[in-house]
Amino acid sequence: MSEIRENEVKSVSGIPFLMFLLVLIVVGAAIVVGGQGLSKLGRVAIPFLGIPLVLLGFSGLYKVEPNQSAVLSLFGKYVGTVRTPGLRFNNPFFTKKKISLRVRNFESGKLKVNELDGSPIEIAAIVVWEVNDSAEAVFNVDDYESFVQIQSEAAIRAMATSYPYDQHGPEEISLRSHPAEISERLRQEIQDRLSKAGIHVIESRISHLAYSPEIAGAMLQRQQAGAIIAARKKIVEGAVGMVEDALEALQAKDIVELDDERKAQMVSNLLVVLCSDKATQPVVNTGSLY
Repeated sequence: MSEIRENEVKSVSGIPFLMFLLVLIVVGAAIVVGGQGLSKLGRVAIPFLGIPLVLLGFSGLYKVEPNQSAVLSLFGKYVGTVRTPGLRFNNPFFTKKKISLRVRNFESGKLKVNELDGSPIEIAAIVVWEVNDSAEAVFNVDDYESFVQIQSEAAIRAMATSYPYDQHGPEEISLRSHPAEISERLRQEIQDRLSKAGIHVIESRISHLAYSPEIAGAMLQRQQAGAIIAARKKIVEGAVGMVEDALEALQAKDIVELDDERKAQMVSNLLVVLCSDKATQPVVNTGSLY
């Protein structure tokens, strides 16, 4: 398939042609209505020839709005594209197709896909796009708006299967932990698919991301378990550091001398106090330490 690239062509301002056609209509009507010297054949010939010519002239006029282009073709052959706004005039036999160059949004529906680890998730995205080559948008694809929708959803599915939902390592990129990197990867993935249709993807971002309802409860429990384990690990690390500081302070200040058995007991008691979720009940020893 031969690809067609946009070729901008010049057009003539349509205001002078419009004024000329209006004057031509007025003059022709005045001649037909008031012309005493015209024969019967002349009265018939002027409208018979003049009306088709005037209509043909009007068919060469067309309007181009700001951020809009007109794709011109002659009997199925691409001629060029006009982007100059205003009332324009070109060959009356040209076919004109208007294409909007304005920035548009597309929001996909919630798609159910399996992420990299195989867990089913729901994902949706917003794509901001515009037409930057109107000839490709018209001639390279059948319906460029439908093409944007279908290819964007296909790109979202492909991207979602390339990354895990949650981060498993400090440098691993996941859908939930790296929104900027994921958005850029998604934009590039969509752009690669839409470039042949003359579409420029300005921005893309995930608008919805969640586990599928059938596994959402189990995944929530797993996330909670991971958070609890991480928190307990921090608590234990802090408690060990505090016990170590306490033993070093007792030894440095020569407050009390403890053997290995008493140190172990003291370490055990301090860890229980520091790591416990609830307030501990102290046991007061009124007798000798040994």
